[in-house]
Amino acid sequence: MEILKIVESLKDEVYSIYNHLHSIPEKSWEEYKTSEFIKGKLEEAGFNVTANVNNTTGIIAVLKGKEDGIVYSVRADMDALMFNVDGAEKAVHACSHDANSTMALAAALAVAKKGIKKGTLKMVFQPAEEVLGGAESMLESGLLSDVDEMVGIHLRPIQEAKLNQATPALSHGASGFMNATIKGLNSHGARPHLGINAIDAGAAIVNAINAIKLNPSVPYSVKTTKFIAGGSAPNVIPDKAEMVFDMRAQTNEAMEELIEKTKQAIINGAKTVGAEVEVEHRGGVPGAAHDKDVVNRTREAIIEVLGEAMDPIITPGGEDFHYYSTKGNIKTAYIGLGADLTPGLHSIDMVYNKEAILTGAKIIAVAVDSRLNS
Repeated sequence: MEILKIVESLKDEVYSIYNHLHSIPEKSWEEYKTSEFIKGKLEEAGFNVTANVNNTTGIIAVLKGKEDGIVYSVRADMDALMFNVDGAEKAVHACSHDANSTMALAAALAVAKKGIKKGTLKMVFQPAEEVLGGAESMLESGLLSDVDEMVGIHLRPIQEAKLNQATPALSHGASGFMNATIKGLNSHGARPHLGINAIDAGAAIVNAINAIKLNPSVPYSVKTTKFIAGGSAPNVIPDKAEMVFDMRAQTNEAMEELIEKTKQAIINGAKTVGAEVEVEHRGGVPGAAHDKDVVNRTREAIIEVLGEAMDPIITPGGEDFHYYSTKGNIKTAYIGLGADLTPGLHSIDMVYNKEAILTGAKIIAVAVDSRLNS
């Protein structure tokens, strides 16, 4: 295909882009250098670029075809993770967002070189995926309301996919968090009958949480990840405790059920010792809700580049990309790309084979070209 030859001709520039993005990691909502660099590349290629989308570092770039048609979008995330290195906070690209942005940008440059026959390409470079707010912010801008279809891409750990393997349907589960603030009653340790022990309430809540049951055919979990209680004196019955719960479910329907059951378990557990509790659902991200037709077309693009495509990868991690389908009503597919990545995402020691970057760029470019130039 012509588009593959164009991407291959950009090989040196692709790796130059990656090296630069890798060298300027920036924390969520503060991707200033990254955004400015990507904006410049897109404008040079002929895209009409809107920067600072919704008062963030987000970018939406538009390339129109010669004729009217569908609006096809490619999304990449830009932010890095924060680590404590030698006592100082440091941004590190330990989740491959530099590679994700490079693959999307390289595909955009290739498509711009060839041109679009029919329809519109919208490139979305979003901030703040790591803190799970970027996708919603981009949707709230209203600039994606006309998008019909969208694809994203993310490198995968070697346990899920190896180099030259890819799936068109990376299916994250839904995830969420819940806070509980327990209110008991202080008393002296010698007179426990005069108090309400917040730790006892917390222990009852942990047991109630662990007793939650959903349909076992859908993977799910809920667990206590934070429990703070007690004061400075060892002989005081504590009147306050704070707890946090991590919730995971492979479908959005199961997550709704899990949220309600978790809330009731917290309330009922506290009641067993007479304590009061304030419960706050801190939100999270939805699970994958891909469109079958978009997934099938994206699979064809993977096959064009690699010769075969993997079945859907089911992964328990969360990803705010799925807001584009569940909240934005956009038909989506999400590419999971193997790169021999070890030891895993979000590890400061993460390494992978950079050949995957050019492969990913080719897959995206073929997906766009097939949709807008066929």
